[in-house]
Amino acid sequence: MLKAMFGLTLAAGMALASTASAHGPSRQKTQMTITLDASPTEVWEVIGHFDDMSWHPAVASTEMTPEGAPADVPDESTRVLHLKADSGDPTITEQLMKIDPDKMMYKYMITDVAVEVLPVTNYSATLQVSDKDGKAEVLWKGGYYRGFPNNDPPEELNDDAAVAAVTAIYQAGFDALAERFGKVE
Repeated sequence: MLKAMFGLTLAAGMALASTASAHGPSRQKTQMTITLDASPTEVWEVIGHFDDMSWHPAVASTEMTPEGAPADVPDESTRVLHLKADSGDPTITEQLMKIDPDKMMYKYMITDVAVEVLPVTNYSATLQVSDKDGKAEVLWKGGYYRGFPNNDPPEELNDDAAVAAVTAIYQAGFDALAERFGKVE
């Protein structure tokens, strides 16, 4: 009887061990900085308004929802980014989580996006401007999961695709800011 129980316990343990190795996706992170040839205040004036993403080349327009909603109230301010596209109206809906104008920083999260538009889920990010020897250092960092939550994702929804997409968004924004203000090498 004891031998049979031990065998059953061993078999159950082995089954659990094999299940434990089959886990879902890991949280991915992207963090980028750029130092611009402008004062932090000048740069914050351009990028610090949650209701205005016109500085980013991928964004055609930004609308607050519902219409007339405030742009600076955490957990209440929601923006819809209408992206530039050859066809259709791809959008990303984001909610303000925290804003601190004195620290020139805001945090936000994506509440709605099709994975065909951006292959991520559970995305949240921080955009911040700080002083670096009188120049503006912009930090953009985000955490997210790939677009496919289960094992064996298709290539366009795997971790690499998610990281590449977020990196491309940050880089395009930084390139536009560098063109506008100049980049400090």
